[in-house]
Amino acid sequence: MSSKSPNSLFGMGNPLLDICAVVDKDFLDKYALKSNDQILADDKHKALFEELVKKFKVEYHAGGATQNSIKVAQWMIQEPHKVGTFFGCIGEDKFGEILKQKAEEAHIDAYYYEQSEEPTGTCAACITGDNRSLVANLAAANCYKKEKHLDLEENWRLVEKAKVYYIAGFFLTVSVESILKVAKHASENNKMFCLNLSAPFISQFFKDNLMQVMPYVDVLFGNETEAAAFSKELEFETNDLKEIAKKAQALTKVNKERQRIVVFTQGKDETIMALSDKIETYPVIKIDPKDLVDTNGAGDAFVGGFLSELVQMKPLDQCVKAGHYAANVIIQRAGCTFPEKPNFS
Repeated sequence: MSSKSPNSLFGMGNPLLDICAVVDKDFLDKYALKSNDQILADDKHKALFEELVKKFKVEYHAGGATQNSIKVAQWMIQEPHKVGTFFGCIGEDKFGEILKQKAEEAHIDAYYYEQSEEPTGTCAACITGDNRSLVANLAAANCYKKEKHLDLEENWRLVEKAKVYYIAGFFLTVSVESILKVAKHASENNKMFCLNLSAPFISQFFKDNLMQVMPYVDVLFGNETEAAAFSKELEFETNDLKEIAKKAQALTKVNKERQRIVVFTQGKDETIMALSDKIETYPVIKIDPKDLVDTNGAGDAFVGGFLSELVQMKPLDQCVKAGHYAANVIIQRAGCTFPEKPNFS
């Protein structure tokens, strides 16, 4: 099997349609949003989605963190198509059709669990300057069922085909049993399982689910605010990113044949990677502030670039370099979108 064979990269998560708009501070204040955050929508945000569409110029992009990363990885790889597989739940509606169409255009092998009880999930990306505040209304994405989809023989076969697995921490709120089934398969077969801390609220409110999965995690991703929240919840008693990376690396691990790798990005500052017994730092690609369009999707793009090299068994510093390249491309465009072909070597 070539390292770039179809279905060798597997992702599972919340497929969402992003509704992106540049907003003003009044809008953020009205809905009590921080300028740079990710939250789940509750009742007070119901009107937000309607107001966003009415009041501002919106763009729709196929989104959801894991799906974004799988798409970026596929874009970086180019050929063959369908190296990336994606599982998630959508509604039988217009937004669901858009997501299916966009997945096909991105050449990923998306197998959606489709149900009619809930509509396809959406995510409001409220952009101010170079910040973005994300409000996710999971809806259908929250309805993923292990026994209705993951356990089906024809679907599980696709899981078995993969060599690298990636799930964003957001999915911990939906189906921890699905994550554990995939994570255990990876661990038992000495394949690579990757997880993202995704947002501070995951560590704060879903810590038990996160720590159930952590022993199977070979590569842990996060940014500086997520790492700080993780450190606080686990009582690491440090805000030093390098120390947090070391402590996260030292957490219990089931598959002893692979030492955990921890990768923390911090926006325009250097990326930190804990591997074996050392900490490496990697500067990001410099960008002129006037070329910065939208940081929404930068973290997902970094992971996508990283995974595109990881699935080809490339050295880890090359994985980081690819992550930085992909993120640099994505922040110069609206949404998690990219040109036809990458220019990376």
